[in-house]
Amino acid sequence: MQQFDQLAAPGYPIFLGSEIQQPAPTDAFFHVLPVPYEASVSFGEGTALGPASILAASWQLELWEGKSRPADLGIYTHAPVDTQGDAAPVIERIAAATQQILSLQGFPVVIGGEHTVTYGIIKGLLQSGITDLGVVQIDAHADLRNSYEGNLYSHASVMKRIADMDIPIFQLGIRAFCEEEIEARKKFSVQAIDAEELVCKNIQSITLPDKFPRNIFFTLDIDGMDPSVFPSTGTPVPGGLGWYQTLALFESAIRHRNLIGFDIMEFAPIKGFHAYEFSAALLAYKMMGIVQRNQGNPVDS
Repeated sequence: MQQFDQLAAPGYPIFLGSEIQQPAPTDAFFHVLPVPYEASVSFGEGTALGPASILAASWQLELWEGKSRPADLGIYTHAPVDTQGDAAPVIERIAAATQQILSLQGFPVVIGGEHTVTYGIIKGLLQSGITDLGVVQIDAHADLRNSYEGNLYSHASVMKRIADMDIPIFQLGIRAFCEEEIEARKKFSVQAIDAEELVCKNIQSITLPDKFPRNIFFTLDIDGMDPSVFPSTGTPVPGGLGWYQTLALFESAIRHRNLIGFDIMEFAPIKGFHAYEFSAALLAYKMMGIVQRNQGNPVDS
């Protein structure tokens, strides 16, 4: 087995480093950004360990992901964002890192960390001048509480922070929410297809509404998938999406939109169960493959 001699930073091997060399940032399309932020988890812990474990497991991937070779577009792995200190400055550092990726003409692939991280990404996209922006979310939870346990920056409030910025949201796979979040959906016109419909009807494809923004960011909370696929998360909820259904929904959502980045959040490795770390790495690479194969598709205006 090769040693991890290609590091983005100590403890952070570059994505797929067993197969590729770290390119110059300007030579890569995909920019992998680890953000090991964990401050407001409310049940299980371990999301801070997610990014490094996914990067390490990616060394076991094949270049050919089953349909294409996403690495041919170039994959650059950044050093992890400094997540020490209070939430507000951490979010600003995430925003700045996102802006840097866009300044390099890169496509952000962000690996968390708790879901609060997504708020920083969206701030970075807006500060980079992105307009007509919407967020598509796979999740078990609506994350639309105004605050949770007194914390405005809780992982349970991340989509409320995004809604407060007048960013349209389309939710997929939700199956755990409170009355406050139902009201927030109404107030902010959040559109959704919840898990009971998606899973029971085995829906594999969606079409975003005509008036949904042209530019989309896709956020995938690992707990949106069923615990039979990923028990490795802090807040698992039964009745979630399957592996192939998740990938199919992702592809259908981006098919007629301009996808400007995606993230994978809330992965918490379970010591000794490497299958889940490998699966999370493969999920990221499969999503890169879908992005690669959908380049040049017509985008609705």
